[in-house]
Amino acid sequence: MTRWLDADEQHTWRNFLAATQLIDEALDRQLQRDASMPHTYYMILVALSETPGRSMRMSELAARAQSSQSRLSHAVARLEERGWVRRERCPADRRGNLAVLTDDGFAALAAAAPGHVEEVRRSLFDALTPEQVRQLDEICVAVRRTLEA
Repeated sequence: MTRWLDADEQHTWRNFLAATQLIDEALDRQLQRDASMPHTYYMILVALSETPGRSMRMSELAARAQSSQSRLSHAVARLEERGWVRRERCPADRRGNLAVLTDDGFAALAAAAPGHVEEVRRSLFDALTPEQVRQLDEICVAVRRTLEA
């Protein structure tokens, strides 16, 4: 039996979809305008910057970026063209490849970060009270736990 959404749930669902789409579009616009990169590239650079040696297996990076391996491979190819990432063979497993954040890539990320953080603040956190931020975190954790299980 289908568990249809009631009116309140339908209203919340539609607002959630609209809000997340608008936030994604705002972040992408800001990064394209100020750093000449899409939000996807920024997230790849962030993930690499937060790992030891600024490198990660391509398969793990795809999972972290919530991307297919082919889509990630295409993005990494574009980042390689810019000199921001390079690929290396995985020393522990010759079949795997690593994506490595270059010094130029780290510099591009560092230059883009202040504007990105300001857009995140403007697009999301400035509209919320501290209590709403706490509630939003709890909601996101609950949803992630369900979907990652």
